[in-house]
Amino acid sequence: MGKIRHLSETTINRIAAGEVVERPSSVVKELVENALDAGATKIEIILEQAGKNLITVIDNGCGIHKDDLHIAIQRHTTSKLNEDDIMNISSFGFRGEALPSIGSVSRMEIISRAKDSEFAYGIYVEGGAVGEVKESVLNYGTRISIRDLFFATPARLKFLRSDKTELAASIDIVRKISMANPTCEFTLVHNDKTLLKLVAVEDLQQRITHIIGEDFVRNSTSLSAQREDIEIIGYTSLPTYNRATSEDQFLFINNRPVKDKLLSAALRVAYLDVLSRDRFPVSVIFINTDPYFVDVN
Repeated sequence: MGKIRHLSETTINRIAAGEVVERPSSVVKELVENALDAGATKIEIILEQAGKNLITVIDNGCGIHKDDLHIAIQRHTTSKLNEDDIMNISSFGFRGEALPSIGSVSRMEIISRAKDSEFAYGIYVEGGAVGEVKESVLNYGTRISIRDLFFATPARLKFLRSDKTELAASIDIVRKISMANPTCEFTLVHNDKTLLKLVAVEDLQQRITHIIGEDFVRNSTSLSAQREDIEIIGYTSLPTYNRATSEDQFLFINNRPVKDKLLSAALRVAYLDVLSRDRFPVSVIFINTDPYFVDVN
């Protein structure tokens, strides 16, 4: 063992990227959630080779000011967390790790134009090396392009699955996030082919119809319950309408899509007497509670 020393910022970001950026769908999730936190009502996701070659997310949110671009790609910088009340988390992002982590393992370009800015500005990050902020061209909002994901950490590429599997993971993420945000328009394009086109709608039932189908709405019952500080709303299928897998079970806590064994088990137990073991209900369930009761980690 040698002398203890500080790791470089680039190395730190690449280590962090191992936790934040596991695969292309992880990048899609982080960038789309950032767009929603920016107040976007229209989000377009463009992928090439399932995101391995290119991931671009374009939004019409509030944008990033010129002076904030350099800060935005540094670790633990965020506009979303009140340090005096760190348990009150109402946004998707709050750690300030996503952009620097992504930029450390890819070629990342951010172009943004704030609502009150006359011009757009961009910054380029390649494998953690940060360029200068330069004037650019863009309508109001932000466009982030991620090229050659994991080029700086090629060992990570070996752990990626087939393009079909990686693309399916990104589609699943967008479906879930869009389910919780029906008033935002979502478009997902892969290799110049539009795979998802979800127009902005006024209520949850319309978005559910677009994503799962009208058959589900006709063969489901609405949920609405409240006990103390917990509210549960959504739709769940009648026993006669079921699936061979649990893929069409959408569970959310405070609008965050979650995978939770306890919640999945509770749903399974609820249908235990009316469904065989190899069949699963279709459900869209939102659990809303005070942020203080939720560990977002």
